Amino acid sequence: MSASRSETTNAPGPDEPDSASGSGPDAGSEPERDGPGADLLAALLDGMDAALCAFDADGVITHWNREAERVLGWSAEEAVGRHGFAGWAARSADADDVQARLMAVMDIPGRQVDEFALLRKDGGRVLVRTQSARVRGTDGKAAGVYSAFSEVHAQIDLERTIALSEALFEGASWGVVLVDVDLRPTVVNGYAARALGSGRTSVLGRPLGELLVRGVEELEAALHHVLAEGPPRAPAELWVTVRTGDGEQRRCWRSGFLQLASPLAEEPVPLGVGWMFQDVTDIKLAAQDADRLRFRSSQLHRAGRAAAECEDPMEAATVYLDFALAGFADHALIDLVVGEGPTGSFAVSAAEAPVRLVRAVATPSGGGSGPSMPVEAGGIPVRYAPGHPALQAMDRIGSVRASAPSGGVPSSTWAASRQWPPDAVHALCTVLRCRGRSLGVVTFLRGASRVAFERPDAVYAEDVTVRMAASLDLSRTLSD
Repeated sequence: MSASRSETTNAPGPDEPDSASGSGPDAGSEPERDGPGADLLAALLDGMDAALCAFDADGVITHWNREAERVLGWSAEEAVGRHGFAGWAARSADADDVQARLMAVMDIPGRQVDEFALLRKDGGRVLVRTQSARVRGTDGKAAGVYSAFSEVHAQIDLERTIALSEALFEGASWGVVLVDVDLRPTVVNGYAARALGSGRTSVLGRPLGELLVRGVEELEAALHHVLAEGPPRAPAELWVTVRTGDGEQRRCWRSGFLQLASPLAEEPVPLGVGWMFQDVTDIKLAAQDADRLRFRSSQLHRAGRAAAECEDPMEAATVYLDFALAGFADHALIDLVVGEGPTGSFAVSAAEAPVRLVRAVATPSGGGSGPSMPVEAGGIPVRYAPGHPALQAMDRIGSVRASAPSGGVPSSTWAASRQWPPDAVHALCTVLRCRGRSLGVVTFLRGASRVAFERPDAVYAEDVTVRMAASLDLSRTLSD
């Protein structure tokens, strides 16, 4: 088979001198075999990873290294001195074309790339890719040709590996970071640079602690584990906080790790870690919201079943409250409106003032736990200062959220001034409404270990209090 492709690549500078190529004497002369220079040349040729052969100006083989022997099976003693490949390393139909194309490089500058089908000593055929260039003699004229070649499939594997690396670092839809043994990024692709809130070059060489606000300890622990023990079997999900131009963002990265070792060392030497990750924050948050919604719906269903078995409507109201607290808040309070309204009941309309609230139910505080219980000293109004979140909820006929200021007044003082348990940091006050009247306020409280209440939490609290309000209204009606 003749060559399938041929191309010429112009190399910079003058043609390669004989000393640089390490092959080929002047035309018609035999290579020097004696002396330390010859030993060094032989060692260099035999230690090359690529197969190499050299021809003099007449096409006679002058050099043949060990890799060429491994690829084709012909030893140096069998190859050196032969004229071209005809009759042994190439088919007769291909030999003249192969020889002509190899020797044609003597008349052109630079290197030429060709593909040839050659014969192995055992009779098999192998497709090789060659890079050939002319060799100059001491007089400056072309004295021969040297050709480095390798099996095409090995070259394709190398090119495929290089192409994969370039694709990963250019157009990958996930982050790719190479981290050295000092845990500093050495190569970063565009996706990873955007995720880290910086440019590709500005990230290089910087400690991870300068790029991440929180989560750096977990990431560094994972990288240390990969360097010492190897990569984990499954991807890991890491929650981190990244510095951005707009402040800080909390992100979830699904990460995979690979241990990088030098292929040139006799024993594996760690070069660093290949870290690949994808931002799955939106997916994780959506899954968490769905799980939370399912749990809260289940709690409401169970609370309704349990409340239906209560003979006392006030007990039914506290059952709703206890079921709502699970996974939602640490404490809860029920403050009921008391006053002489038009009907003489404890409930007044929104237009009536002033509003007086009496603590009716509270959950244990001060480290205790248990179900919510009626307050023994019932009937004593709570002294809420103007602007208290519970009073605001009454005025707005809705929900009011409040949190202790960070870095300001200690939370115990902040909570005590509002007559809440001392460990309260976040509060959600929701008005109890039934038959067009405000019956009171339910206050849900969270400690410092929990996040502040959000809008979905207020919606859930309103679902709970509307059921509680119906039970409390029935309780008052029965007592009257």
